[in-house]
Amino acid sequence: MNRSKMPLQFVYSHQDFVTDVYRRSGNCPIMSLTPTKFDTNVQAGWTDRMNRGLFRYHLGDLQTRVLPGPQGYVAQLNIQRGIERRKPQEILSIQQEFNARQFNFNKINQDEIIFEMMKDSKEDTARSDCGGLPRPCRMVVLVNVSPLEFGHCLFVPDPSCCFPQILTQFAIQVGIESVLLSSHPGFRVGFNSLGAFASVNHLHLHGYYLEHHLKIESMPVKPLVPEKGFHRMLDFPAGFLFYTESEEVEKVAKAICQVTDFLVDTNTAHNLFLTRGCPPCSHIKSEKGSYCSRKGVRIAVWPRLSCFGAKEESAFNVALCELAGHLPFKNKKDYEQTTERDVIDIIQRYLLPDDEFNRLEQQLSKLLMDF
Repeated sequence: MNRSKMPLQFVYSHQDFVTDVYRRSGNCPIMSLTPTKFDTNVQAGWTDRMNRGLFRYHLGDLQTRVLPGPQGYVAQLNIQRGIERRKPQEILSIQQEFNARQFNFNKINQDEIIFEMMKDSKEDTARSDCGGLPRPCRMVVLVNVSPLEFGHCLFVPDPSCCFPQILTQFAIQVGIESVLLSSHPGFRVGFNSLGAFASVNHLHLHGYYLEHHLKIESMPVKPLVPEKGFHRMLDFPAGFLFYTESEEVEKVAKAICQVTDFLVDTNTAHNLFLTRGCPPCSHIKSEKGSYCSRKGVRIAVWPRLSCFGAKEESAFNVALCELAGHLPFKNKKDYEQTTERDVIDIIQRYLLPDDEFNRLEQQLSKLLMDF
């Protein structure tokens, strides 16, 4: 990466986290507080790069519809992303090593960088993963030049460290903190492992804004190891859910990393999705009243079947946003004709068999109880 010009530095602290976030009930428009410094920097920086022509295509307002049915799938037509995005790298293993000869984020145009995030060193306990150096690690935030929604950016932990696409506690923690730094209840962060439609083997998370409500924000769960924030989601698709508010971020990030390390060690592909959400409570079937609190962050973890060189679906790929209920369609016919039942059938093909998922639930519960 050409570092001749220093990017904007974004330094934040625990005091910058936003806790009074609410959403209107049902499919009402999102309630957003005054944009935070984080939101302003992401949105202004992203818009500036779009206006300067740094993207592979111009992203305007996307045609959107909510599919009829209880799942409330949010379908969007994004033909250009399916055509123009960079060809995914050949992935052969979930534990595949970083290859400097392939595309990676050290090779990008420096103008794509919006800013570098760093937590105030006076309170930061998450030190650099780069050889254990005693210094805070920077998170580079850059535009995704093939965006799926407004503000679509990538979070790359110190690109010069050349981490493969395997989550670290630092990456998870900053992902959670990014959601807390936004006052917009529709700011989402996600991760695709290798074998789960990650297209670049260089550690990165996705972040973007989606105005529409997703069921995962309030889906009922069953507690598994509640003291570690670990639950099982009780609705389709089968997966696990962590929850944290601003005071427990580091503790929960550590527990999530235990889970993802186990999945990597057992060669289990996985997707994560981080979003504002209500506290987990299995007896709440629906939220009552006009406004719903979103003070904390829900982190969904979906173990799934690996896809190595698999033929892509014609309608949409099953990755982080699709599992969460956000469906970017590649063509108009599928966008207009696909039903909720069709979506469930496509997603089901990528999920673990029930017996394998149940066995994994027992293994992960024991792991976290013993940890």
